[in-house]
Amino acid sequence: MAIVCRLDELLLARGMTLVELSEQVGVSTVNLSILKNGHAKAVRFSTLEAICVALGCQVGELLTQVPDASA
Repeated sequence: MAIVCRLDELLLARGMTLVELSEQVGVSTVNLSILKNGHAKAVRFSTLEAICVALGCQVGELLTQVPDASA
């Protein structure tokens, strides 16, 4: 199984840009972009919480688990 970040979908649904989220959360756009593009190796719980508060979502809506394509 692979973990997928749905940040793009959530931003689009809320009419928010990555820059706006960055300003609200206090995380650089570069780091949010890394998370959004699936290249993050780790993420702090405090960052997840701040993103979820800003987007009005639950962690399970932001991060989902899907079958791994390489399996």
